[in-house]
Amino acid sequence: MIIDEQTVDKVAHLARLELSAAEKPEIIKDMNKILGFMDKLNEVDTTGVEPLVYMTDDENILREDVVKQVITTAEALENAPEHDGSHFLVAKVINK
Repeated sequence: MIIDEQTVDKVAHLARLELSAAEKPEIIKDMNKILGFMDKLNEVDTTGVEPLVYMTDDENILREDVVKQVITTAEALENAPEHDGSHFLVAKVINK
């Protein structure tokens, strides 16, 4: 597959990018290099190779969830710009 200006325009539209006329030749060149590299990868014989999901066989070692320090509501609200004594007050962000 060869990338042309129409393909770049379509991809730019889908990605919500605005490309100048001067940028398009460089993008075409870069995208063709990427596709060339992918073609090289397709030449590699992967017969018998299991798909790799994780880079190692290590498992996460999780610690026990233990409460170490408890603060009171009053302490939590000390530096709040606005509060009503028991809750943080924030500006309304959703209009219905």
